Amino acid sequence: MTFSLNKVLTAVCVSTLLLTSCAKSPLGRNQLKLYSSDQLANMGQQTFDGMKSEQKVSQTPVTNQFVSCVADAITKHVPQSVFSGEWELVVFDEPQVNAFALPGGKIGVYTGLLEVAENQDQLAAVIGHEIGHVIAEHGNERMSSSTLIGIGMEATNQLLQANQIANNNMIMAAIGMGVQVGVQLPFSRTHETEADLIGLQLMAKSGFNPQQSVNLWENMDKASGDNRQAEILSTHPAPQSRIEKLGENMAPALAMYRQTSERPQCKKS
Repeated sequence: MTFSLNKVLTAVCVSTLLLTSCAKSPLGRNQLKLYSSDQLANMGQQTFDGMKSEQKVSQTPVTNQFVSCVADAITKHVPQSVFSGEWELVVFDEPQVNAFALPGGKIGVYTGLLEVAENQDQLAAVIGHEIGHVIAEHGNERMSSSTLIGIGMEATNQLLQANQIANNNMIMAAIGMGVQVGVQLPFSRTHETEADLIGLQLMAKSGFNPQQSVNLWENMDKASGDNRQAEILSTHPAPQSRIEKLGENMAPALAMYRQTSERPQCKKS
């Protein structure tokens, strides 16, 4: 009897969560989001702080200036409802071909990525894509799905209260960290397509040539063939698939690019 009652109560709780937590992505897809923006920002802050203490941070002025120039141009166009503060950017002096953005206005770029992203526009394609995940709250969606599957909201709240998020690989993966924290938990193709298209619009509005997003993924494909350490490819769909999708959506992005008067001049070296 007790077991049956627990099952009923669980079903009622899940149904209530589903009814009260439905939302839509920026592209109109239905989403389930159980966590508040403050909770996700807290997770992002703790994760970012942990990374800064554990990984080597670049001290090269020209590299930091280049990446900051690109990131600043893009974050100006992120809706205030997503993050209204000052974005924090860190360039990690590591060979990984990767980048990420976290809830709460955090961006990380690895110097290995700069060997593949040949210019400001290609770097903007990556940063725009990663911020696209934050705008669409994919981390919240993944966390919410995991909660319903079996993490348990109570267990997650206990982790938050104990400030142990930085040591929890599953949660870090859910908010966008992926393979660099040792978790093979790929984003779904749906999430990746959304982030690509949001990023394409972001870079175009910011004055970066959206056509260079195709060149970027062609470079990623070549880097993977050369057995480079392209971690970003292990959590993303095949470059050719995303190149085709970007091409299908290039016309409106080019229109945005031509309409804006912004033309960043970010020098790589």
